[in-house]
Amino acid sequence: MNTTSNKTTWVMDTIHSDIQFRIKHLLISTVTGQFNQFEGTIETEADDFDTSKAHFSADINSISTNNEQRDAHLKNDDFFDAANFPKLSFETEKTEKVDENNYKIHGIFTLRGVSKKIILDAELGGIVQDPWGNTRAGFSVNGKISRKDFGVSFGLADAGGVGLGDEVKMMVNAQFVKQKVA
Repeated sequence: MNTTSNKTTWVMDTIHSDIQFRIKHLLISTVTGQFNQFEGTIETEADDFDTSKAHFSADINSISTNNEQRDAHLKNDDFFDAANFPKLSFETEKTEKVDENNYKIHGIFTLRGVSKKIILDAELGGIVQDPWGNTRAGFSVNGKISRKDFGVSFGLADAGGVGLGDEVKMMVNAQFVKQKVA
């Protein structure tokens, strides 16, 4: 944290955070997965999240859908192509305050080397001081993407595929720790 500019850095506590996604299978049920290795930071002016800038990335090889065979298929070039694109990322362009605890996060989502603008809904769960003297902020973030927009069209139901949906819903529950002045 730089005290002259009053910027504050918050680092994601990955032990108390999770990154999940959902997609329709055969268009009748939903498959849920998650990324087990990820990182993120938020930069604010003081403790004000109204104009925050966030950076997030997840390791594609850490994907888990509770099925090793499916996870291996998701890592290959039919889907994420982890060998060539080992991470997905999100960078904030603008934070828009909706009300006291809700925000629209406008940013660039990058998957498989394709970058597109998306909007995420974020809810601030609160800011607290933990028993060890750290200041923590909790967020629930939701959004969705069209996988076709990122060149992932394998198995799309509308293209005669095996019945996977195009829309991928993303859910992030994240806890951030305010970094102390050095």
